[in-house]
Amino acid sequence: MLLAAAGLYVGNSSTLADPPPGRPFQLAHRGLAQTFDLAGVTNDTCTAERIHPPEHSYLENTLASMRAAFAAGADLVEFDVQATRDGHLAVFHDATLQCRTDGTGAVRDHTLAELRELDLGYGYTSDGGKTFPFRGRGFGLLPTVEEVLAEFPGRELLLHLKIERAAEGEALADLLARLPEQRRRTLTVYGGDLAVAAFAARLPDVRVTSKKIMQDCLVPYLAGGWTGHVPDACHHRQLHLPERYGRLLWGWPNRFVARMREADTRVILVNGSGEFSEGFDDPDDVDALPPGWTGGVWTNRIDVVAPLLAR
Repeated sequence: MLLAAAGLYVGNSSTLADPPPGRPFQLAHRGLAQTFDLAGVTNDTCTAERIHPPEHSYLENTLASMRAAFAAGADLVEFDVQATRDGHLAVFHDATLQCRTDGTGAVRDHTLAELRELDLGYGYTSDGGKTFPFRGRGFGLLPTVEEVLAEFPGRELLLHLKIERAAEGEALADLLARLPEQRRRTLTVYGGDLAVAAFAARLPDVRVTSKKIMQDCLVPYLAGGWTGHVPDACHHRQLHLPERYGRLLWGWPNRFVARMREADTRVILVNGSGEFSEGFDDPDDVDALPPGWTGGVWTNRIDVVAPLLAR
């Protein structure tokens, strides 16, 4: 039993293994965006009404915010995808308009032209509605997926399907299928199980993830990963792992990252329990990263975190 325990330790301890080569891979969530207080947030919370006092002028999911994120040092920029009434795939976070914009109703009930007439900065406030620092500055800023792809040729992008329906997954697959295979290798798609499964069925060469995909990968890995074997369900994926749960995995952190890398799978570390896209956003967060970490780092403040990781 002692020999078996020693073998498990030697085969899975990162203490005895060199970190994988490279530096942390930096994922900028929604580009360079306004952050908000997470305390008490639920799925129905309008987060634009509780932003922190602004430290920059960018609004999430806009081309300007994505340019700023790449300029600050992002390796990968994430953005959200919603379907419009006239069949476009628009870049916007919420399913409805009234939280962030001067519009009302569902995104899917409006045409792209109607959405572009809205003020994307209308609802943002950091002082309970006394002031609205971005009101009047968000007209015409809503892009489509095609425009994002054209703006950042060759850059790594993470597309978040916000609609839990197979039809939207198929529509995104049809759009990306027009791209060269080399370009598709720079893209990753995630979202709800139905939408992502429909997307992957049509376009299996694009890296994907969803809750079900992560379960299909990590549950068998928890059972047999002590051997070093990586299940087939873990190949060519992206794993968004909450920091507090990663330590349960065999070989965590460095051996696990190395094993997944060999399976063409990228590991992105999300802060805390991963609720509401909690990121590594300040110096204390960065200090809490596992020693020698060379996997991905999810951040909402790439402008703050990139210089810290560079050191």
